[in-house]
Amino acid sequence: MRVGLRPGDTDTPDTDTRRAAVAINARAAVRAEIGGVERFAREMALRLPALRPDRYRVIRPPRRLAYRAGHVWEQALLPALSAGSALVLSPANLAPALDRRNVVVFHDAAALRHPEAYTAPYVAYQRRLLPLLARRARLIVTVSEFSRRELMEVLGMNPARVSVVPEGVDERFSPAADGAMARRRYGLERPYALVVGTVSARKNLGSLARVGAVLAVRGIDLVLAGSDRGYLRGAAPAVRRLGYVPDDLLPGLYASARAVLVPSRYEGFGLPCLEAMASGVPVVATKAGALPETCGDAALLVSADDGDALAAAALAAASQDEVRARLTEAGLRRAGRFSWSHSAELMDRVIDELLARRRDGTAAAEGI
Repeated sequence: MRVGLRPGDTDTPDTDTRRAAVAINARAAVRAEIGGVERFAREMALRLPALRPDRYRVIRPPRRLAYRAGHVWEQALLPALSAGSALVLSPANLAPALDRRNVVVFHDAAALRHPEAYTAPYVAYQRRLLPLLARRARLIVTVSEFSRRELMEVLGMNPARVSVVPEGVDERFSPAADGAMARRRYGLERPYALVVGTVSARKNLGSLARVGAVLAVRGIDLVLAGSDRGYLRGAAPAVRRLGYVPDDLLPGLYASARAVLVPSRYEGFGLPCLEAMASGVPVVATKAGALPETCGDAALLVSADDGDALAAAALAAASQDEVRARLTEAGLRRAGRFSWSHSAELMDRVIDELLARRRDGTAAAEGI
């Protein structure tokens, strides 16, 4: 594997990389549209081999197999392609179910906690596969303490078998990011507040109608960046939609916003909060899921059920200088604690401990 291959490239492992101890399942990393799960997968696929080229090799399917068509590749071909590796790291919720070498990243338990936000076939698939993977995996990794508690409760997992590796912030997200191209592309001529996320019932996007009306009085538009996905259920909000925003335009879109809103009812991490903070933009989020853990004291937090409080907080974050200055300063400090390099180091540490136990012959005795 050549370190630095971009998502979508394919590569055939050579004789040297076949000896790598850990194969990385890069199915999610080659997807064309990037959400939090795909971002995590891409960063691990790029940074872990750069950190320890002797330890990791990346196995990527053709991009046409990145989505639903890739289930067969993941279940049937990946185990053979990863032959010779002691572990298979799958960073995007799914992994080859019959393989005993799995280290799987479960980002949350959303499909089990909020089945109304997904199609029935997707929920049924998750209900069958996630418990099976949890039982058979060498280790489960998740992205927050909230998600760790969720997985222990929903899947009945032993706490010793669930490690936390938080998400990070790409270096491209900065107050200095140039938003001119994004504003021209989407015709953003007025000040705007931004929501970043897919259309899903758990994202609570219906609460945005009230927010949009309040902001409009102050001459501030409310826009949503994010795509529809076939396995998600949820009504499109009554605000302007930009659709999926290409990755190269996203830092500038954040940096030019007056505020970023995360109105979700459930989040396993809440990456847009950190990306906005790193961009020097005030954040308003709900007290749901992992959002308080991710945001700390660097955001205005409100109840997901209180539309008036969300609207008032959004107006303050977007228009009140004192509030904006406080949130911007606190947000930059908060985001500075998270980086993808650090996330990769933590993941490598978890892997290192697992490999050491395997070498010592204690893994089987511990049930890991």
